[in-house]
Amino acid sequence: MQQSLTTPTVPAVQMPVMLVAEVQDSLLVVVHDLSRLDGLLAHTMENLMERFTSASANLATPALMNTKELDDVRSTLRAAVTELQFQDMASQLIIHTSKILQGCAYRLACESMGSEDGEAVPFVEEVPERPNPVTQDEMDAGSIELF
Repeated sequence: MQQSLTTPTVPAVQMPVMLVAEVQDSLLVVVHDLSRLDGLLAHTMENLMERFTSASANLATPALMNTKELDDVRSTLRAAVTELQFQDMASQLIIHTSKILQGCAYRLACESMGSEDGEAVPFVEEVPERPNPVTQDEMDAGSIELF
């Protein structure tokens, strides 16, 4: 009896090239939109920080008496500034998600269409192993969690 050496085949799904191109384009559009969202969040956080800083400075004028209510307002402003750190966490999530989507788009193109001689293959970082770079889901004043 003669044995033949066969290499196991990986299951494959045939997809029209146009469908693959449309999916890849959609993934890259989402990456672009996430980048824009990150910029909008950063701009909004800068504006909020300026306003909180201004309000805090206005409350620090000697003309205002030290009252319990004023101390409560100052404490609330300090807490609000601490909570603005969510922009940093949101930005990390956006960047992480963008890398995954971009990696999927380029891998989809390479796997389905291949690359021609002389054609540059876009550099894509390895898809991160951790599903979520940010594990913190709440913040308290005085606490810090390093990622």
